[in-house]
Amino acid sequence: MADASLKPEAFGRLMAELRPRLHRYCARMVGSAVDGEDVVQEALAKAAEAFPAAGAIERPESWLFRIAHNAALDALRRRKRQAAVRSDIDIGDLADSSAAADARVAAAASLAAFMNLPAAQRSSVVLMDVLGYSLGETVEILNVSLPAVKAALHRARARLKALAGAPERSTPILSAAERERLRAYADEFNARNFDALRDLLAEDVRLDLVNKTRLAGRKDVSVYFSRYAESADWRFAPGLAEGRPALLVSNPADPAGAVGYVVLLDWTDGKIAAIRDFRFAPYAMESLIVARF
Repeated sequence: MADASLKPEAFGRLMAELRPRLHRYCARMVGSAVDGEDVVQEALAKAAEAFPAAGAIERPESWLFRIAHNAALDALRRRKRQAAVRSDIDIGDLADSSAAADARVAAAASLAAFMNLPAAQRSSVVLMDVLGYSLGETVEILNVSLPAVKAALHRARARLKALAGAPERSTPILSAAERERLRAYADEFNARNFDALRDLLAEDVRLDLVNKTRLAGRKDVSVYFSRYAESADWRFAPGLAEGRPALLVSNPADPAGAVGYVVLLDWTDGKIAAIRDFRFAPYAMESLIVARF
């Protein structure tokens, strides 16, 4: 897309349209579908703030991905998992007859596998093999040289291919108390005992209805349960999402019982301190690893 005179309304639509693709990128950069959403929110906030003073943006999509890329790197630095983006040695126009097959391996790799790559390799392989951007577009987004992207891509594909047969990490084990607390919450929700759940809210509770709205304070967050009371397309079950305690939500009308989205809770002194509900962010499920009890 190239529109140097992009209007605010069109820019808002573009951000909404690109959000799932931005999430696919950020989730693989930070190794987590949940943390990837944090990075997307940060990137879109920065983009919205910068847009009025940005002037003519020749390629808005590349501009947004560059902001997301930098936000992901900032997140990695904060987590001390990776230092500043490192440069790969130039290997020129190295030919690779198996590149197409290796690209398919990269596209199917797990989030954990991507975390075995340096950031420069990770960003190149995600942009090209997962999201389908061209070499030229990848160079523009990452603001590095063409030989550097080729080198990073070659090494990333080789590394992911080597990791393809490695066993996955074992599933974390929750304590009996954690399991019981999740199960009790799910049971109350499924029984529509919303007043009992409201009683569990801390006074300063925070709600992140991802890709929809954010609320804070017990009074405002209480409305969250009223919205669920108006619908019947959900059933909660305790489980794990990326190894952390979660409520797995499915549609009772779905005979397969597929998990449509998840809800994460934070507790403090027996009270719910934060709710993070992915009902309006189904794209996160594309890379989210969940497990039932």
